[in-house]
Amino acid sequence: MPLTLTTRTILTSENAPREAARCLTEGGLVAFPTETVYGLGADATNAQAIARLYQAKGRPAFNPLISHVATLADARRIAVFNEDALKLAKAFWPGPLTLVLHKTTDCIVSDLATAGMDTIAVRIPAHPVTHEILHALGRPVVAPSANISGHVSPTSAAHVCEDLSGRIDLIVDGGPVSVGVESTIVGCFDRPVLLRPGGVPREDIERVLGVKLAPRPAAPEASGPHPLAPGMLASHYAPHTPVRLDADSVAPDEALLAFGPPLPDARPAHMLNLSPCGDLIEAAANLFGYLRALDGKHVRAIAVMPIPDHGIGEAINDRLQRAAVGRD
Repeated sequence: MPLTLTTRTILTSENAPREAARCLTEGGLVAFPTETVYGLGADATNAQAIARLYQAKGRPAFNPLISHVATLADARRIAVFNEDALKLAKAFWPGPLTLVLHKTTDCIVSDLATAGMDTIAVRIPAHPVTHEILHALGRPVVAPSANISGHVSPTSAAHVCEDLSGRIDLIVDGGPVSVGVESTIVGCFDRPVLLRPGGVPREDIERVLGVKLAPRPAAPEASGPHPLAPGMLASHYAPHTPVRLDADSVAPDEALLAFGPPLPDARPAHMLNLSPCGDLIEAAANLFGYLRALDGKHVRAIAVMPIPDHGIGEAINDRLQRAAVGRD
């Protein structure tokens, strides 16, 4: 797709959801805020629009997309819910939890959005703007993160512009997002399995289910089999600058992504602190924005201090590990 589109940005207003829904109905691509990150929306029933979305993001066509819906009734029209899935939906929707389920026999979502598989990823987002867009459209919307595939996910409209200006039709600017990492993804089959950690911690899900989640399957490489869910490729969420994890020191030509008290005697070229007080919720909200900011500083590497691996820290570490794949 030639980069000759005029990308309009509108602020959230009474008319914004209707304008976004109209654009989606016409096969357009619309970026909008969710509670997790900004999503790039296309009508999930329109294969041509979804193909435009893949092209705009440079996204591998074997990587499935999440279908966003307005209500549980809408979700049950496209996905088969077992007892575990219903428990999780009632506990965490609307919210940052995606369920991977078998498709219904009359599922209206395009096969292109599900990468040709007989399963579908679905969720009800909690952001009021997204909810109003879904109600106005009346159909599922696929909405991966609104960035070039593999880049750091966007948490503001400005981030969307950096990656996708000229590639998409419309951006709805709803300010910064609240959660800051993508949704948790759980597959509900014979045994519930955590496919991607995210905005809902594993511990909360296991508390509702009353059982431990099955271990996450290994992430496939780009040349391997289809991933079951979005965000499962080994290399993902990557800035251009190499990322170095669990740093206990930092060189003068590196940037430091700190957490809690900064490293003693550190003199990095640049530093941002995810949460000076060690709050994982604050760190998640800042993660992608700070990675993007440090990526623009033209340093040799981004050194990342250790992040605790409990609660939403599991999701933060998952994103950082994917960002660091193939890097020193």
